[in-house]
Amino acid sequence: MNWRVRHVTTYRYAEMVDMATHMLHLSPRAMPGQRVLAEEIRCTPAPARLTRGLDHFGNHVTWLSIDQPHDCFEVVAEMWVEASFPPPPPAGETLPWEQVAASPAPDAVEFTFPSPMLPENAAARDYAAVSFLPGRPVLAGLLDLNARIRRDFTFRAGVTGIATPVSQVLAQRAGVCQDFTHLMLNGLRGLGLPARYVSGYIRTRPPPGGVARRGADQSHAWVEAWLGPAHGWVGLDPTNDLVVAEEHVVLGWGRDFSDVSPLRGIILGGGRHWLEVAVDLAPG
Repeated sequence: MNWRVRHVTTYRYAEMVDMATHMLHLSPRAMPGQRVLAEEIRCTPAPARLTRGLDHFGNHVTWLSIDQPHDCFEVVAEMWVEASFPPPPPAGETLPWEQVAASPAPDAVEFTFPSPMLPENAAARDYAAVSFLPGRPVLAGLLDLNARIRRDFTFRAGVTGIATPVSQVLAQRAGVCQDFTHLMLNGLRGLGLPARYVSGYIRTRPPPGGVARRGADQSHAWVEAWLGPAHGWVGLDPTNDLVVAEEHVVLGWGRDFSDVSPLRGIILGGGRHWLEVAVDLAPG
């Protein structure tokens, strides 16, 4: 499936910003199941310096510096992507989860440890453990946990923020896609299973006769979990109880949200600020 994504981020400031530097994770990642056809990033004001590169995880990063006073900063990212992620194997053909936890691959092991936003959490581990009975195939456990989060938690915008801890999400049983992704990651890592945070987008318009996906029209987040050397990574969306197939577009991945925040920066001046984000993903 071919997708066109337009992601507009606008900051408005109460006072003039004299100088600013920003780091953007807004370029899609080429990977098995996803081909980048074209992409473009435009900024207002125009940056004095713009550099592109890769971060530790291999994600595309854009660094820019602005040296002219401004009271509004806008970034428009447009991308055209072909996405068709292969289906996972039958759950019964995957390894017992204990075996996966005991011997993660070198590129998976770093996603078994606590991270800046996801310290060890016994409650999250215990919540996940219900899905992983002794000897259960790892994908069977993952699918069960994915479905339980969708069933047990309510999608409700405004009750959490970027820094909301998993303990609060567990207590209030509500949140948004970032919260449910962090919860699933925390639980899986507590069991020793490699899992990483994926930042991207989900289809904004439902198929004919379908229901709109929750978390659409904004940046989305989900989990990639390691199935073992024979099958690699699988994408799981606990917000919608989906296996990632062709309705998701990947920007990048990391240990948690802090590794792949779409935009972060340092400014001199500005005072209070207001943020607006608009995302449109449509067949293209």
